Amino acid sequence: MTINKWLFGFLASVVLLFAGQTELLAADPIPGINIDIGSSGAAGSGANTVTIILLLTVLSIAPAIMVLMTSFTRIVVVLGFVRTSLGTQQMPPNQVLIGLALFLTFFIMAPTLSEVNQTAFQPYIKGELTQTEALNKAAIPMKKFMASHTREKDLLLFLEYTQAPKPTSYEDIPLTTLVPAYAISELKTAMQIGFMIFIPFLVIDMVIASTLMGMGMMMLPPVMISLPFKILLFILVDGWYLVVRSLLLSFNT
Repeated sequence: MTINKWLFGFLASVVLLFAGQTELLAADPIPGINIDIGSSGAAGSGANTVTIILLLTVLSIAPAIMVLMTSFTRIVVVLGFVRTSLGTQQMPPNQVLIGLALFLTFFIMAPTLSEVNQTAFQPYIKGELTQTEALNKAAIPMKKFMASHTREKDLLLFLEYTQAPKPTSYEDIPLTTLVPAYAISELKTAMQIGFMIFIPFLVIDMVIASTLMGMGMMMLPPVMISLPFKILLFILVDGWYLVVRSLLLSFNT
C-alpha cells in the first residue's frame, strides 16, 4: 500500500472517530451555501448550520488529533533532541524534521491505518455499516495501538480523576481518557531516548571545555571547538540511522 493510501486511511479514521453526528462522506455532492438577508429561514436550516460548524471543527482539530493519537509526538521530540544535542541551531531546518517525522509516522502507523480502512471505512462507504458502527470499529485499532504504548500509571491517573471503573480491555477505555494518557506516556519515552542521545555529546562538550580551560583559553567559546567534533562523531557512527532505528524498534516493544 502506498503512502497516499495510508494518508487517506488516516484522514478517514479521523473523520470516523470524531464526526459522529455529521454526514461527511455522503454520496451526494456538497450542497451550495446561500446567504439570505432578512429571510426567516426554512425548516432545517439550523441543523445545516450545526453540520457545517461540526465539519469545520473536525477539520481544525485534525492536526492535533494526528499529533496526539499517532507516533508523531515521540518521533518529533526525539529528532528535536538530536538537533539540540548537536548544537547546530537550525540545521536541519524545522521543515526537514517535521517532514521526516510525518513520513516515519505514516510508516509506523501503516498497519493500524490499514486495519481502520478495511474494517470501518470501506464497509461504511459501501453502506454495510452505519455511521455509529463504523465509528466504533474505527476506534478499536487506534485504541489498540495507543494502549500498547501507554503506561498503566498514566492511564490510571485519568481513570481515577474521572472516577471511571478500571477497564477489562483496551476496547473499554474511552478515547477522552486514553488520548491524554498516551500523550504523556509518549513524552516521557521521547525524553528518555533524548537523554541517552545527549550523553555522548555532553561528554565531548565537557572534555573540550576542560581542555580549553587548562590551556588558559578562557575567552574562546567551547562550542566553536566542540561542534565540529560532535558532527564528526555523529557522522562516524551513522547517527541518523541509529536514531531512526531506535525509534522504529521502540514501537515494536
